[in-house]
Amino acid sequence: MSILVTGGAGFIGSHTVVELLDKGYDVIVVDNFVNSKPETLDIIKDITGKDFKFYEADILDKEKMDEIFTENKDITSVIHFAGLKAVGESVEMPLEYYQNNIAGTLVLLNTMRKHNIKSIVFSSSATVYGDQGVPKYTEDLGRGKTTNPYGTTKAMIEKILEDLYFSDNQWNICILRYFNPIGAHKSGLLGEDPQGIPNNLMPYIMKVAAGELDHLNVFGNDYDTKDGTGMRDYIHVVDLALGHINAIEKMEKTKKGLSVYNLGTGNPYSVLDLVNTFEKVNGVKVPYVITDRRPGDIAVCCADPSKANKEMGWRAERELEEMCRDSWNFAEKRYKGM
Repeated sequence: MSILVTGGAGFIGSHTVVELLDKGYDVIVVDNFVNSKPETLDIIKDITGKDFKFYEADILDKEKMDEIFTENKDITSVIHFAGLKAVGESVEMPLEYYQNNIAGTLVLLNTMRKHNIKSIVFSSSATVYGDQGVPKYTEDLGRGKTTNPYGTTKAMIEKILEDLYFSDNQWNICILRYFNPIGAHKSGLLGEDPQGIPNNLMPYIMKVAAGELDHLNVFGNDYDTKDGTGMRDYIHVVDLALGHINAIEKMEKTKKGLSVYNLGTGNPYSVLDLVNTFEKVNGVKVPYVITDRRPGDIAVCCADPSKANKEMGWRAERELEEMCRDSWNFAEKRYKGM
């Protein structure tokens, strides 16, 4: 019995593969390295002391995906991370996002159906809520008006999964809506290391602190928040990865159904909170410049994670200080060769 992980060399995917292997699962990783690096696979093996199958493939490649499922008859579930994921970039490249994220998911689902594999955990996002003007988002709010193409692709895929389940209730589908994952593995060997200029806040902070970039751009200080900068629910990537273990374990018990869960801490922090905490716990400086708002961003986005707490037994355990400390531990090893 194996779990197929698409995008398993990426930031969240790689941490989830580590946790799966540590829990004794057999894992098959599929990744095309568009926003990840081959060396991540060796790092996973070093951390866990375990091996796993890997296919370098794009989920848009129907023939290759069919080949993977044909060669691995023991696949029981899929965790689907693969996709383009930058909010700002999606505003500039909507067609690429729709093609990659939606068409790729359709290829994956069609291949799963062909091989009678009907269990999937989908990597969704809090962006599907849009800006609903509430202090904390609960799953029963449903999908709002998304503010960027990235969020729209996640919302559309959620709808596809819902329609798929209602057409065939033998499917077992768990949709996990992530809030803002940061941090790194405690070893410092595995963390967020995107190609080129980072689109996400923490890797940008890390590169500025390490001296690779001159300063951090803070996109807007005129939001209706305590310091004018956007507020987000930051969650440690290891807590997030463990949420996938809880989802798989729940699905193994329930066998079929459709579930949606928020994965967040329930505590929002501003951009400047994150910068200040990073500086304090790590003893480094992060120069920043206030710039214009970024298209597609909203003022506040925070989870109500109580449903995941109650139904999956999952709870985020790591605080912001630990997220910042682990991020810098990774940055020092990665960027400064320490």
